[in-house]
Amino acid sequence: MTRYVLAVDLGTGGPKVGLVSTRGQIVWWEHHPVTTTYGDHGSATQDPEEWWQLIVAATRRGLGESSVTGDQVVAVGVTGQWASTVPVDASGRPVGPCLLWTDTQGAEHSRRAVGGPVQGYDPRKLATWVRRSGGVPSPTGADPVGHMLHLRHDRPEVAARARWYLEPVDHLTMRFTGVAAASHMSMTAAWLTDNRRLDVLEYDPRLVALSGVEPDKLPPLVPSGSVVGPVQPSVAAELGISPTARVVTGMPDLHAVTVGSGMVLEGETHASIGTSAWMSCPLPRKKTDVFRQTATVPGPGDLAGSAYLMGNSQDSAGRCLQWFRDSIAAGAGGSPVSYDDITALAATSPPGSRGVLFTPWLTGERSPVDDRSARAGFHNVSMGTTQADLSRAVLEGVAFNLRWLLEAAEHFTGSRLDPLRLVGGGAQSELWCQIVADICDRVVHRVADPLLCGLRGVGIAAGLTLEDVALEEVRSLVPVDGEHRPDPATRATYDRMFAEFPRLYRSHRRMFARLNR
Repeated sequence: MTRYVLAVDLGTGGPKVGLVSTRGQIVWWEHHPVTTTYGDHGSATQDPEEWWQLIVAATRRGLGESSVTGDQVVAVGVTGQWASTVPVDASGRPVGPCLLWTDTQGAEHSRRAVGGPVQGYDPRKLATWVRRSGGVPSPTGADPVGHMLHLRHDRPEVAARARWYLEPVDHLTMRFTGVAAASHMSMTAAWLTDNRRLDVLEYDPRLVALSGVEPDKLPPLVPSGSVVGPVQPSVAAELGISPTARVVTGMPDLHAVTVGSGMVLEGETHASIGTSAWMSCPLPRKKTDVFRQTATVPGPGDLAGSAYLMGNSQDSAGRCLQWFRDSIAAGAGGSPVSYDDITALAATSPPGSRGVLFTPWLTGERSPVDDRSARAGFHNVSMGTTQADLSRAVLEGVAFNLRWLLEAAEHFTGSRLDPLRLVGGGAQSELWCQIVADICDRVVHRVADPLLCGLRGVGIAAGLTLEDVALEEVRSLVPVDGEHRPDPATRATYDRMFAEFPRLYRSHRRMFARLNR
């Protein structure tokens, strides 16, 4: 009998829920958008109860609409956004909203904890953090340490009700199991574990003391890629699945996509164009490049062929196309325009968008520069610029940013990263895949159903944990449905334009800082 996983991919835009075999076959899935509430002082929050209700309803619908029965669901796994924080009570129920990875309400407290004159950091604290964990909390407050400090100092009524501060994937895992648990991989963005020793399931007391967070609210650590526990009987009944189904450790989207891309062996590289973007591959050792905002992070345990993954993040990728669609590309009277409409129009503009350059820093940037003040813009626009040129410039701008990250990644690994497996919603566009290949001068292999890579990764990861799958099989379980090779005819144009891309940031960064204090 085929064994299935109830897979949840909790993106910033809302959860995807799927029924996936332990060998990665996706037989049913749905996506449901959720509301993000933006407020004063950098507030960006979501309602975790909304996530849960959507997941429960989708699961029951999936079992009714597919051929999968509840008894065939042998595991549950969660992936999704990370560097976000959900305050919960002892039963795992939220006692306040989720503070998203873009929430900077704790910036003042983070600056006191880690701030200083060296790229915004206290040099002694920076050295301590990097030596032990490989990274450091951001003085912008846009990470779990900033969130926890904000709740402690600014929302004491929420802090008083909170038993645990959980990453979203760990919160949902607790809703399924009733067990508060985290792992080195899910707590990566907090930088509170000594990542030189991934077998030590404890928070580093020195880093916890430097951060100023409340240590008794940090969830217990369990091994990455392990079973947290069975589904609670009441939850199993609510979902319509077997109470013997085992729930595996929650995974950040980076880890699930690594597995779902099939790139699980050392040096095998994937790139993602989703709401945000990143580039990663498994690596054997802990390492940090503080100047290019790249570090190795704890990997998914035995679910990958090396202990660490290269970690980096670009804040805005597919988000840029969404913004362009909603704010600029709407037709007369504000009539809706689809992504296919935009990319079809972009295809009518030549490579280089007739000289128009788009910088995609809508919400600031993280890698290869950490600058929350950076902002997006169209450059070199003229009276002859058309909407087709602007459309193509958005696609190219995200690809130029990815090339900037590729340079940092190759400096970090000391090797040429080629080919790239491309995943994420942006990879659904043939044009965007070709633009990435041309601008990065790399062969791009598009994973089939690239939007569902996280769901597939959750299924295969559970299969690895339950020993339904061997690590050496993973690459062959992930189909590739397209190969895009760089077009030499575009090389001179794109090299000339990319040369201006980092210069634009350097020439504008002081202006960004002045205008976005």
